[in-house]
Amino acid sequence: MNETPPRVHAEIDLDAVRGNVRALRERAPRAELMAVVKSDAYGHGAVACARAAQEAGATWLGTATPQEAFALRDAGIEGRVMCWLWTPGGPWQEAVERDVDVAVSGLWALEEVRAAARATGRTARIQLKADTGLGRNGCQPADWAELVGAAVAAEAEGTVEVTGLWSHFACADEPGHPSIQLQLTAFREMVGYAQKEGLEPEVRHIANSPATLTLPESHFDLVRCGIAVYGVSPAPELGTSAQLGLRPAMTLKASVALVKDVPGGHGVSYGHHYTTLCDTRLALIPAGYADGIPRHASGTGPVLVGGAVRTVAGRVAMDQFVVDLGPGADVRSGDEAVIFGPGDAGEPTAEDWARAAGTIAYEIVTRIGSRVPRVHLHV
Repeated sequence: MNETPPRVHAEIDLDAVRGNVRALRERAPRAELMAVVKSDAYGHGAVACARAAQEAGATWLGTATPQEAFALRDAGIEGRVMCWLWTPGGPWQEAVERDVDVAVSGLWALEEVRAAARATGRTARIQLKADTGLGRNGCQPADWAELVGAAVAAEAEGTVEVTGLWSHFACADEPGHPSIQLQLTAFREMVGYAQKEGLEPEVRHIANSPATLTLPESHFDLVRCGIAVYGVSPAPELGTSAQLGLRPAMTLKASVALVKDVPGGHGVSYGHHYTTLCDTRLALIPAGYADGIPRHASGTGPVLVGGAVRTVAGRVAMDQFVVDLGPGADVRSGDEAVIFGPGDAGEPTAEDWARAAGTIAYEIVTRIGSRVPRVHLHV
């Protein structure tokens, strides 16, 4: 990093990523672990986090889009990579050539990957996804026999190898929700049918971060961990990051751009939704919704400045927001403002911002924009 303090930057503690992967592996000691690095590793930097996760024992990496998987390969990352969000006409052939395991939820996808395998002269590695109740991607139970039969035939002709059978929970972040056991039962039945028909998957998996932490019976051969890899609690109801043995990896910092004294009754930011109550001191924080600061946190978002947690005064703008420091506060231009972090020094956390914006902490870290540089620590 340059000696000049950056406007705003995100520090990513890769030791925290490694520690979180180890902690999650301890929760599922008999299963392999997939570190999900989609959406640029939930905003943390996919390549650096993928390497850190592998160093800590992750044997699989997961991405949503093919382009995310290819970016890992372009960076020289080896090992097993799975990609699950496909649309007709996607780059199946490149995925086969680059040893990416691809998810198949329907016959159209199986036909396209078979064609790609023929074109490359290689066997495609595929994982059949079952819709056990989430209602998004995945094959419905009523269509499962047809998809399994087609996959068995494709294996016989040598175009594909079915390396996995998998699904995804709808409510694993709500312990005791009745859908959890219903989905587990459906998954066991659909896996059992596929195996009876002759498929011998390398891995069976349904557990996401919350299920990894709270539902041992769901671990099967592999657990897929996303947000927990980055130290963010998958749900406040399950506990804080610290209570779950996790450490948040991202700390978002800014350099105070301006400090000025203003009189009482002074409007602040667009719409004057905030007006100073008395003579006071304002600080300008040079980060806004274009950087990922949620506009919904206008008037509520917390930030640590000058040794105290302050609240966003007025609306969050595209590139900046203001905090009211109070009269005589000892803060100067160039001082550090910590928007969120692990909470060690009393700074707000991503969960604090999620509550302020009426959203989830996943969104807070993932939405941090590309113009915010990531500074990876402990590489």
